Amino acid sequence: MTTAAPVPALGHHALLVLLLQLALLLLLAVSLGQLAARFRMPAIAGELLAGVLVGPSVLGHLLPGLAGRLLPETPAQMHLLDAIGQLGVLLLVGITGTELKYDLVRRRRATALRVSLAGLVLPLGLGVAAGYLLTTPLLPDGTDPTVFALFLGVALCVSAIPVIAKTLMDMDLLHREIGQLTLASGVIDDVVGWFLLSVVSAMATAGLTVGRLAASLLYPAGAVVLALLVGRPLVRLALCAADRSPDPGPTVAVAALAVLLGAAGTHALGLEAVFGAFVAGVLLATSGRLDPERLAPLRTTVLAFLAPVYFATAGLRMDLTALARPEVLGAACAVLAVAVLGKFAGAYAGARLSRLSGWEALALGAGMNSRGVIEVIVAMVGLRLGILGPEAYTVVVLVAIVTSLMAPPLLRAAMARVERPEPDPGAGARGLAPPPAATV
Repeated sequence: MTTAAPVPALGHHALLVLLLQLALLLLLAVSLGQLAARFRMPAIAGELLAGVLVGPSVLGHLLPGLAGRLLPETPAQMHLLDAIGQLGVLLLVGITGTELKYDLVRRRRATALRVSLAGLVLPLGLGVAAGYLLTTPLLPDGTDPTVFALFLGVALCVSAIPVIAKTLMDMDLLHREIGQLTLASGVIDDVVGWFLLSVVSAMATAGLTVGRLAASLLYPAGAVVLALLVGRPLVRLALCAADRSPDPGPTVAVAALAVLLGAAGTHALGLEAVFGAFVAGVLLATSGRLDPERLAPLRTTVLAFLAPVYFATAGLRMDLTALARPEVLGAACAVLAVAVLGKFAGAYAGARLSRLSGWEALALGAGMNSRGVIEVIVAMVGLRLGILGPEAYTVVVLVAIVTSLMAPPLLRAAMARVERPEPDPGAGARGLAPPPAATV
């Protein structure tokens, strides 16, 4: 009987390069993220810029030899960095799912539903139309134009709760009606956006046939139903057991385990792993047993280390030199215009149908227009699946950055013209404040 040879350990040079890569990206991402925050910009702008500086846009263009030594493009070496980034984004999405305030949706469900659906449907439709019209400069070879157009529509219809919540918190708008409506509408946008991302990703990997299209719709729905019927009771039991310990360690372990298993489950079904991570976060949040304070160590690790590294690696894949081509630059301007006008017009229409004032409707549109973290994650998924090429990926990430930078000044300008009601001293007691939003 022969025994299998032991698996070789990670090579000395590969480990050294990985450690240097992580140190470099973390140093740049945290430093530039803090610098962006000092200028009242989302930290994600600085974290993405870290990758842009050492990627093909700057260092790779000016000093290709040095860039090749710091960040070699050999598949095995990049896969190591990608694995750490994927772990970071799964935990980040899971934490986002735990921090969304679903009670806001119940309290403001009619208005929030109108605003979110109008703010989803219009940019989704315009994004799909733009995807069909911009196939010449942006469509990668071998990608189905319909899948590309649908994916672009999904990328343009999402919103970024972390950026929205941080902006509202900085402006002292958390307890005001407009802040609550913006957050509630954003929650619905997030839930629908993850579902649509999973559907389109499954269509991209399985092909466009009637049967596979039906499976792409049924699999995410089935995963959600299974999670609610089986996953939620198991999560509740695990959290109850973890609560017996005075140390937060068991709760952190249960949360991380739930997110990883949820991601593995949807990935096994041919769906996106981030969809399962988000569903697991929702289960944790709605279990009735989760103490957010006990998740603080996990939240700190993810937001201070894993998430900045992930967004720096996302910046590595941006090639801003592609914008020197007039057709790509024109496509980028067109996509940005479609994204901004679609989200603004949709949210504005939904707000006006709910009999909000014009300035309140504009404030909702400004808040919902921010794409931030979510669109970057969507873009990375599209790049990994081959739906987006380098040019289209760069364009979508630029939309995420520009719309996130636009949100705070536009929201301040609109809210300055909205009549401020008397403060409600009981707002905090009724749980109206959203969770800490120090995310990117």
